[in-house]
Amino acid sequence: MPFYVSPEQSMKDKADYARKGIARGRSAVVLQYDGGILFVADNMSRTLHKISELYDRVAFAAVGRYNEFENLRLGGVRYADSHGYAYDRRDVTGRMLANAYAQTLGTVFSESNKPWEVEIVVAEVGDDADTDQIYRITFDGSVVDEKGLLAMGGSADAVTAALKERFDRGAPLSEALSAAMHALAHENGERRELDAANLEVAVLERAREHRKFRRIQGARLTRLIEEGRGAPSASSGGGGSDGASDDGVSDDGGPGDQEPSA
Repeated sequence: MPFYVSPEQSMKDKADYARKGIARGRSAVVLQYDGGILFVADNMSRTLHKISELYDRVAFAAVGRYNEFENLRLGGVRYADSHGYAYDRRDVTGRMLANAYAQTLGTVFSESNKPWEVEIVVAEVGDDADTDQIYRITFDGSVVDEKGLLAMGGSADAVTAALKERFDRGAPLSEALSAAMHALAHENGERRELDAANLEVAVLERAREHRKFRRIQGARLTRLIEEGRGAPSASSGGGGSDGASDDGVSDDGGPGDQEPSA
């Protein structure tokens, strides 16, 4: 005898399944600062990334299952490259990529028995803060145009509330990073200390020519954390590490996230 499940119940079950999978991972935050857009993720891995470059002015951040959002990232890079080659690099926009991701995730959610356990952000840095674009795309293909800041992942509501306490769109990078760390430290209702080893940090830097995406790591990240805490930097003359340049800034796009959920 065939077993009948109403479409409403089927959609609810799939949504609950996806939310539980995403909630198992650590959070990530995206916020504006005075020089562009900052991405900060709770991620101890130095090789499996939650944050990556998609195109000249566009970056990607994700939480959830690595294999699923890594497929999305690679697809987005290929789509952006082919579109920019066929038309013009300026035609590749954050909104275009967000819409493409929304269609993919919406189709998977509607037609597949198992939804993808991912939540992603596509951000594009503009010529000024008012033209920055930050889009959140959820597991069911819904798109939200976020203003200024967002958090996603395991404890998004608590992290968002903590982030709003210190968020300032005109803050320098060190203060914006401090606000992001303050928010991520409140995940899962706990208060914990974060340091450079726990963080993956990148920016879309408005003032840079051509490619805006840069990773911040090594000595540069440590200095920014100390500046945000108001402490003198112990490594102000040091060099970068983990393959970064001398100031600890790298433009390596890198692959996705931790397995299975991060």
